[in-house]
Amino acid sequence: MATAVAAMNFGLWWWANRPTRVVDWDGPVAGYAFSAFQRYQSPFTDSYPNTAELASDIGLLSKYTHRLRTYSTLDNPEIPRLARDAGLQLLAGAWLDRRWAHNERELDALIAASRRYPNITRAMVGNEVLLRNDMTPAQLMAYLDRARAAIRQPVSTAEPWHIWMKYPELADHVDYITVHLLPYWEGVPRKDAVGQSLMRYQQIKQLFPGKHVVIGEIGWPSNGDRFEYAQPSIANEGIFLREWMNVARERGIDYYLMEAFDQPWKENLGEGRVGAYWGMFGADRKLKFPFAGPVIEDVDWPWKALASAMLAFLPMLWFARRYGRFKPAGRLFFLGLIQLAAGLIVWSVTVPFQFYLGVIDWAMLVILFPAQLAILAVLLINGFEFTEVLWRRKWLRHAGLRAPEPAASQPFVSIHLACYNEPPEMVILTLDSLAALDYANFEVLVIDNNTKDEAIWRPVEAHCAKLGPRFRFFHLAPWPGFKAGALNFGLKETDPRADVVAVVDADYVVRRDWLSALTGYFHDPKVAVVQCPQAHRDFEHNPFRRMTAWEYDGFFRIGMHHRNERNAIIQHGTMTMVRRSALEGTGGWSEWTICEDAELGLRLMHSGYQLVYVDELMGKGLTPADFKAYKSQRTRWAFGAMQILKGRWGWMVRKGPLSGGQRFHFLTGWFSWFADALHLVFTLMALFWTAGMIGLPQVFSLPMQLFLVPVIGFFFAKAIFGIVLYRARVPCGWRDTLMASLASMGLSHAIARGILQGLVKKKGEFVVTAKSRRIGGGAFGAFAPVQEELMMAVALALGAAGMIHAFGGTYIEGKLWVTILAAQSIPYLSALAGAWVAHRAGSEVG
Repeated sequence: MATAVAAMNFGLWWWANRPTRVVDWDGPVAGYAFSAFQRYQSPFTDSYPNTAELASDIGLLSKYTHRLRTYSTLDNPEIPRLARDAGLQLLAGAWLDRRWAHNERELDALIAASRRYPNITRAMVGNEVLLRNDMTPAQLMAYLDRARAAIRQPVSTAEPWHIWMKYPELADHVDYITVHLLPYWEGVPRKDAVGQSLMRYQQIKQLFPGKHVVIGEIGWPSNGDRFEYAQPSIANEGIFLREWMNVARERGIDYYLMEAFDQPWKENLGEGRVGAYWGMFGADRKLKFPFAGPVIEDVDWPWKALASAMLAFLPMLWFARRYGRFKPAGRLFFLGLIQLAAGLIVWSVTVPFQFYLGVIDWAMLVILFPAQLAILAVLLINGFEFTEVLWRRKWLRHAGLRAPEPAASQPFVSIHLACYNEPPEMVILTLDSLAALDYANFEVLVIDNNTKDEAIWRPVEAHCAKLGPRFRFFHLAPWPGFKAGALNFGLKETDPRADVVAVVDADYVVRRDWLSALTGYFHDPKVAVVQCPQAHRDFEHNPFRRMTAWEYDGFFRIGMHHRNERNAIIQHGTMTMVRRSALEGTGGWSEWTICEDAELGLRLMHSGYQLVYVDELMGKGLTPADFKAYKSQRTRWAFGAMQILKGRWGWMVRKGPLSGGQRFHFLTGWFSWFADALHLVFTLMALFWTAGMIGLPQVFSLPMQLFLVPVIGFFFAKAIFGIVLYRARVPCGWRDTLMASLASMGLSHAIARGILQGLVKKKGEFVVTAKSRRIGGGAFGAFAPVQEELMMAVALALGAAGMIHAFGGTYIEGKLWVTILAAQSIPYLSALAGAWVAHRAGSEVG
């Protein structure tokens, strides 16, 4: 199967670079527009080619043509002599712009050269001067009249076809018409470009029947930004030029190809990246395409296909053998993902060398390439979960309910309920459900830590007394360590008979058979934890609680099963039971992290214990009260995850008691959260770059598709993975699926903050998640919890509007960049929507 996927990889590379048959060209080129700057030279830096470089270029071109066209006489005064020595005729130009003193020097130099060198057969005064609005038609015509009076050779000026049609009086001041026909800039597809050029040529001939018409520039770019329907590529350039040269020879059309050599400095002329790629030869002076035979976009594609196949083959072979228990469709799918990732890596590494990148471009590449690797890693990790969940033949580790045991065989369970400032009526409901347990051997310890208001904790204390001696209440004030500190206190007060410690949150109502149906697992001495999913109640008629309830459910229906296959579940601080000896023997609850539950689970795995996940709803609690509480909880989880990652890093990266599967899940399980942090960083960078492209376009250019396509593809792939898995595993309808996705995306910024803070800070604060409704402000107050998200959404909207205004939506890279800004705004818009849903739901209840 791995071999088949590798073969498909070669097929895709071939298809992307399949040869195109086109008419051969076997004659000389009529003429070249010739700019002689080498790869790192530019008039902007006063860096010009020397005589040896000019002679080499002219000698090369003399093998293909008998005529050259230049644009300036001052820049390279040696060209007329070198062209004469090479036997080439010259259409010599004088560059005119808004520098009036410079214009005089250019005109004087052209006049002198035209008188001195007989191989100058034509003169050109100005190039696209009126197109750039550098001077008025009257001023240009004055220059032309002076040149015609002083130069014996025919004199013209060069403008695009529409300028000649706009100013037909210009023809009275030239000896011949020089028109630029560049169908790329008209946005026409390459297949229509020759016909478009002929049509424009005939229009000019009909407008000026008494004048000889010379096409001063005609060509097609080999790289850069797509303009409307015009796609730059080596194949398109080769096809267009070969077709054009044949048609021009048949019809006797006088032309100069645009241009001889690529000119990388032209990227800074406001034409976008495409300005650098009009040459028939690259800046390395190598011909881009053959004059005969098929044209291939990338002649090096076989080596790239081989590199991507070799990069992917061993991982594919390992996966195919290791996971033979997956259905064939699943194995094929994931092997395809591995091969796709390898192909994207090879493509990402090689594509930059097809461009003339500047320092800023390379800096962007150095920053973003590791980000692209991270994106691919997240995609593969999500793809593995997708594959295992959808295409497993069966779960290898599946645990269900057990038959109740007689009291004599039941392990004694000490149930610990830690609370802080919780509404007493909510805690009392939980206690009543515990009192109704169908189990003989248990106690309940209620540990209230640091609640200052006696009106809150005294009713709970009284209710415990009412429920009898197996319910014990403790009020701790002050007490360190947050929830872990309270649980450690409870551990010291636990009945000596207890073999199992169970933890439940203060808002949960448990099933009567919670203990009786599950404690039997502890007869296996290797089992240290029995974990049930978090689940929720009283959410059905509240839109906000409903969307969050289904969002939570996704992890327990999908992610926990995926992790459970390798004994790598995340232990949660509610609906969990722990073997007391394992808990005490490994150090109790860790007070150095605010996610003491997840850390305990990892520590028990490191000690060689088994953790059992039973996907049965044995208890249900309340969802967070509002969006502020919802965000706060997820920020705490993300921060705690980073504390654990830093504190237990050695366990995860070095071979030891943890299995490879456990290390995999605890290293990669938080990658999606890292992706949220990366999203925030990338968004800030994108806003900075957008401001640069709008304010300083000469410095900040549109990013290449190399930077854009993988990001967009990742966004859509991740969204598709999530929705498909939800539909397969979570028992809710389409509306609930989409609303759960909205809730999940709305947490992105909160998670990013938690991740970034957790990476730089050592200690965090355990903020209790509010479960009862809080009174909020008016409509504007609805967005108080999401102020940062609101600012980010506004900034992205302004950036997208600025891009559309600055670039007009014509460049495909510009459209892709706007698409990325729009995609980046989705989490922030989702947060705004979630906050509004929470506000409206609270208002309706109120």
